[in-house]
Amino acid sequence: MLRTSLRLAGAGLLAATAAIHLDLYLTGYRSIPTIGWLFLLQVIAAFALAAAVLATAFARGDGLVPRLVAAAGAGFAVATLGGYLLSLWIGLFGFREVRTSAGTVAGVIEVAAFAALAVAAVTLVPRAARVGSAAGADAAARPAGDARPGRGLAGMRAALAAAGALSLIALAVLGGSVAAATSAPASGPASAPGTPAVLKTATIGRVTVLTNAKGLTLYWFAPDTSARSVCYGTCAAYWPPVTGTPVAGPGVTGRTGTISRTGGGTQVTYDGHPLYTYVGDTAPGQASGNNLDLNGGFWHEVTAAG
Repeated sequence: MLRTSLRLAGAGLLAATAAIHLDLYLTGYRSIPTIGWLFLLQVIAAFALAAAVLATAFARGDGLVPRLVAAAGAGFAVATLGGYLLSLWIGLFGFREVRTSAGTVAGVIEVAAFAALAVAAVTLVPRAARVGSAAGADAAARPAGDARPGRGLAGMRAALAAAGALSLIALAVLGGSVAAATSAPASGPASAPGTPAVLKTATIGRVTVLTNAKGLTLYWFAPDTSARSVCYGTCAAYWPPVTGTPVAGPGVTGRTGTISRTGGGTQVTYDGHPLYTYVGDTAPGQASGNNLDLNGGFWHEVTAAG
């Protein structure tokens, strides 16, 4: 019964993290170079492993295959968590993750999946190893001094303790990493009065678009108005507002201005559109945020024509 419960729990947790990553993939991550297809591969692998664990959930006996499947699921969960933490700490393939509720929930689920499947893998041992003493006939058949069942039980307990300790460590590391990770403040980013925000132009896909001083494409958000931004919190973490005082560079012929953000600071506008960059753009010449339906509405690149 315990084995079946652990397998079912592990399968469900793997499917849950796969569903979260699928939603993230469909709502924006698919447009990020390299990270996009890695996300898709991760989703496919998670669903496949969940199905494999579920298929062995009611397997009779303690065969090698159920143990290997459970171990593979546990390894995948901790590897996925490791990738997320690395993305928070130093970034992966030029993309650095920001703190979001979806990422945090997925991380907690991955720790839980590791714990359930790791315990399932180490408890799926031959019955004789789980019993403190063998039947009288079995005991008589063993050479004197042979304590393999006892050693097996002790080894299983040690493995269970190790799995529990690793799970607690992983949860603590996740909590500390999320707490230290960058995210946009709920009230919006602050900007010092007079800080210049240089606007430039670049040609991407035969379209002349507006960029910031670093050459990153600028975007406007459909739900915004000319006087108010509605992008805060997680939204502003993925779509950092362009703040400061606008300075028009060559080719920037539209009307520039600023609006006040809730909590302080000013955001640059262009022809009545508050401006943003996108964390999925990691270098000049990219416009991976164009026409995305994310964070409550559509995002569009800002053309020089307005």
